[in-house]
Amino acid sequence: MIIRYAHDGTTAVGIRDGDVVRRIADDLASLTRLPLDRLRELVDQADGPGVAIGEVSVLPPVDGRTEVWAAGVTYQISQTARMAESETSATVYEQVYDADRPELFFKSVAWRVVGDGGELRVRADSEIDVPEPELALLINSSGEVIGYGVCNDVSSRSIEGENPLYLPQAKVYTGACGLSGVTPVWQVADPYDLELAMVITRGGEQVWQGTTRTDQLHRRLDDLVAWLHRELEFPDGVWLSTGTSLVPELPFTLADGDHVRITIPGVGELGNTVRRG
Repeated sequence: MIIRYAHDGTTAVGIRDGDVVRRIADDLASLTRLPLDRLRELVDQADGPGVAIGEVSVLPPVDGRTEVWAAGVTYQISQTARMAESETSATVYEQVYDADRPELFFKSVAWRVVGDGGELRVRADSEIDVPEPELALLINSSGEVIGYGVCNDVSSRSIEGENPLYLPQAKVYTGACGLSGVTPVWQVADPYDLELAMVITRGGEQVWQGTTRTDQLHRRLDDLVAWLHRELEFPDGVWLSTGTSLVPELPFTLADGDHVRITIPGVGELGNTVRRG
């Protein structure tokens, strides 16, 4: 796994191999400017002594000018949930589900992203807030998928449900995006054959859990990537979160102090505590 980390007052990017991290670059953005074959060479050649994982602080896997974008209504259950929460505009979600053009939206700049173990936030002016566990793609500046990760696309269902024009406020704010480390693309045999699981605990007790599989995706990953790169350039690469099919049923909402853990075996894990406001 490729991780960003801090050690001895500096930040770097390295390969985590068990309990050891071996440095390969100063920053993640520089890796996204490499072609896929050159990145693989760099990863395969990482054989220095490294440092113990316990001696570093793991950072969110995004820096520089790298952006995070997300796709919506890519699973049947997502379409159904979005229609249920929207009293006045349910048909827009039904229409986009079968449309040629997918729903794509900007999610976060680098400095707002939270990594594994960090603190996610829900808005103080929202009543219903949920985590959205998703498979995320790390794409280089040439448009090649170079890795996979776990994303938590935290959302306000009450704000978005009030009016779809409020989507940016429901989705884009400080602490609303969680990302795990990067599993190189060549280490994942089939991105359409992955299990996603999410567990939410409150006061030490489980209050919600669910599982799904990426073979339920209604959209092709390469199609989402192609649409994202229409009329857009990403000189430092981009993360694209590919949508969710694990949506806690209404009226469930995250509460202050909840813990959310998302796992995609073969890709990674993302665990975060939730704070309101």
